[in-house]
Amino acid sequence: MTKLSVNINKIATLRNARGGNVPDLLKMTKDIESFGAQGITIHPRPDERHIRYQDARDLKKIVTTEFNIEGNPIQKFMDLVLEVKPTQVTLVPDATDAITSNAGWDTLANKNFLKDVIATFKQHNIRTSIFVDADTKMVEGAAETGTDRIELYTESYALAYTNGNLKGIDPFIKAAETASKLGLGINAGHDLSLENVKYFKENIPNLLEVSIGHALICEALYLGLENVVNMYLNKLR
Repeated sequence: MTKLSVNINKIATLRNARGGNVPDLLKMTKDIESFGAQGITIHPRPDERHIRYQDARDLKKIVTTEFNIEGNPIQKFMDLVLEVKPTQVTLVPDATDAITSNAGWDTLANKNFLKDVIATFKQHNIRTSIFVDADTKMVEGAAETGTDRIELYTESYALAYTNGNLKGIDPFIKAAETASKLGLGINAGHDLSLENVKYFKENIPNLLEVSIGHALICEALYLGLENVVNMYLNKLR
């Protein structure tokens, strides 16, 4: 079975919108794990607009499944990861002002930099993964850095699937086949949803883990909204 790691950034966004501690990020993390998720993902950004650096420290104390921290390996991020020591660190090349991740690494142009970063994390027994586009050359470049895994950036697949283009998965199949031949583990994430994740899983060989946040939280709102509205109505009758 491919593991599900739930990205809880959006829960933190909602909490931060009003201040205080509602929703309670730590309680919801425990609930998500109790519901069966096999991992928790966070992506702290320098401005801490959703996950705060202190959240990473607090989550380390309570997460009982895989703990995955994503981010651009600037010094502040590296210091946090080395302090917290999660199960996995996923390197993402997003700019400091990025709304969300929008590209994978150029693993050829950044090979030496990534080698150094990965070597540092491996010295502390932290599994490493590199966020890459579905491009066999970028996968080959990732293998030369010493990373344990890649995470396929799946936005283009999700868009193609929504538009009825099932051929949009073809580059991902090729990238996954290349990764497997090179001994890399395969993760995937970005815009995967209830609508498209099954087809992706069925066609991508050796898919170890998917990281899903935005879609999962939105779907939880949609699928749970009727129940909560009726609970309020029952209270008000």
